[in-house]
Amino acid sequence: MPQHCHLRRFLSALLVTLLYGWTVAPIAQAATHDCPDPIGHWIFNQRSIEQSKLNARLGLNGTISGEFKLVEDEFGQSLELSGPNAAVLLASDFRKSGAELPAGPFTVSAWVAIQERRRWGSIISVLQDNGSAEKGWILGYRDRNFYFGLATQGADDGDGMMTYLDGQAEYETGRLYHVVGVYDGKRMQLFVNGKLDASSKEQSGAVLYPKSAPMTIGCYRDDDENWPMKGRIRDVALFNLAAKPAWVQKEFDTNKQLAELNFGSDEKFDFVVKPYLQMATQTGITISWQSTSPSTTRVHYGETENCDRQAMGAVDKMLHHVTLTDLEPETQYFYKTESTRSDGQAIESEVRTFQTASKEETPFSFAVISDTQGNPKVSGQVAKMAWAQRPNFLIHPGDLVSTGTTDSHWSQHFFPSMEPLISRVPIYPVLGNHEVNARNYYDYMVLPKPEYYYEFKYGNAHFFMLDSNKKVDPASEQYHWLDQALAKSNSRWKFVVHHHPPYSSDENDYGNLWKTNRSTRGDLRARALTKLYDKHRVNIVFNGHIHSYERTWPLRDGKAVDPTKSKTGQGTIYMITGGGGGGLETPGPYRPFFQHNVRHGHHYMMVHINGGSLQLKSFTLDDRLFDTVQLELGSPETNR
Repeated sequence: MPQHCHLRRFLSALLVTLLYGWTVAPIAQAATHDCPDPIGHWIFNQRSIEQSKLNARLGLNGTISGEFKLVEDEFGQSLELSGPNAAVLLASDFRKSGAELPAGPFTVSAWVAIQERRRWGSIISVLQDNGSAEKGWILGYRDRNFYFGLATQGADDGDGMMTYLDGQAEYETGRLYHVVGVYDGKRMQLFVNGKLDASSKEQSGAVLYPKSAPMTIGCYRDDDENWPMKGRIRDVALFNLAAKPAWVQKEFDTNKQLAELNFGSDEKFDFVVKPYLQMATQTGITISWQSTSPSTTRVHYGETENCDRQAMGAVDKMLHHVTLTDLEPETQYFYKTESTRSDGQAIESEVRTFQTASKEETPFSFAVISDTQGNPKVSGQVAKMAWAQRPNFLIHPGDLVSTGTTDSHWSQHFFPSMEPLISRVPIYPVLGNHEVNARNYYDYMVLPKPEYYYEFKYGNAHFFMLDSNKKVDPASEQYHWLDQALAKSNSRWKFVVHHHPPYSSDENDYGNLWKTNRSTRGDLRARALTKLYDKHRVNIVFNGHIHSYERTWPLRDGKAVDPTKSKTGQGTIYMITGGGGGGLETPGPYRPFFQHNVRHGHHYMMVHINGGSLQLKSFTLDDRLFDTVQLELGSPETNR
């Protein structure tokens, strides 16, 4: 018997107890039926699907995209989704669709089989989760468990921070599960195969919906993220009332034969992302990697290739971060990673090396590569050439990938191309505009809180990392933090890294100089920061965004410093280093006062520091030196 028939019969007996003090519109109508109807019900079979159109039993009709097909089993049919664009789109914007969505208590249920795990996956959702703006609801799945997400008006913050209620039961790929999310106005509950799997009272009151959002089945989608499902969906239903556990259990028992089906899994246990390094200190380092399915993790390491020491990581994760401690400064170590799945399958990485951070008095070098986005051939080449010069670490001023919400841009473009370098030296990135502040960035990168801005020291240098996509004006959090952090710093060298350049000779990003002579010649939002760089005598600011190379004269108070006349110091040099892979850009026909050296072409940079001496060198894609500059602290020329 179809699921919804059993649901109507059973709810008729429990209708009074199903409600938790809420008055909901369908109650009066329900008096003439066996039980309340769902406000949305989508059954995936031959009768409901015509080409790419889904005809809903109740609620919005949908459009199916990506690779899909109807698959049969002994009990009926399911929709199988696969491919990078797979989704059932019920509405591109639920506000404009006329969709009936629950305002108070509700229940959402589904029969679903996951065939490829995601760090963020959706069964059905209507939400926006963009940084601190989180509104709507979702029934979904992660690496190993199902979850139920919700934002309400009665939460502590009141402005839309979602609670993601994670279940404890681990699902098997290729098997159907009955997953149910219930909200009664005061409590969230998640049920898996009839059993309560998790509960939370963090949310209360009416559901808090975003101003606009897509409504989808089989795809986690909002304005800046798109995580398609690879799996099967049989049935999805939405009710504007809260179900008791008895209904959930009975509904599963009625169809429990579905949970015995096993469609198999095409998962191969392997690396999604091979090991890479982050956050080196004199006594520690973080090693990260990603596997295709949850596993236990272990890092083997030591001072010889035998790697005779071990460190354990978290259990049942796909994305692994293991921090080694109690290491010796300025020491070469060997390491390899090992992941073991619950069925005993294991994968092991090649042996690589890393070096702990240098002491303050020791010379060191670092590479700078930016805007690697979408061109693994070029970014791979510059990564290999940079590694050949043996830097201690890599600075990346943003736009690591073309689209931060697209998994493959990380796993197939960025990490494989950069592996020769970042498997041996740690990477210190900042957010570019192409990361779109996506969860991928925060999941992959282990950085000091709040992560979108942070600081670190290496040798006698202090690095300040900013997100210039967010506010950086004098009233902003980042501006105040940077002012205080720079003032406290006693390091000999001070460097700032953010994506957008305060000064740029680019032909058209800040005004089309081939059609008019009007241009801001740089990002005016970022230029507000230059007052701090003058005030605290920052040595170099590294930027990207413009896909070319540019080095300014030392600048102070918006003017080029004449070292023969300056009594206030050398000034700050601004470097645009956006030649890591993105499509190249060209300088305009006008030479502004700040321009010292500009070049059209892919490139990378090396910075070498020995005490108060700094040498900066820049190299072409065929590894030819094309620019160099020498800075000396305390010399007569710089008057520091």
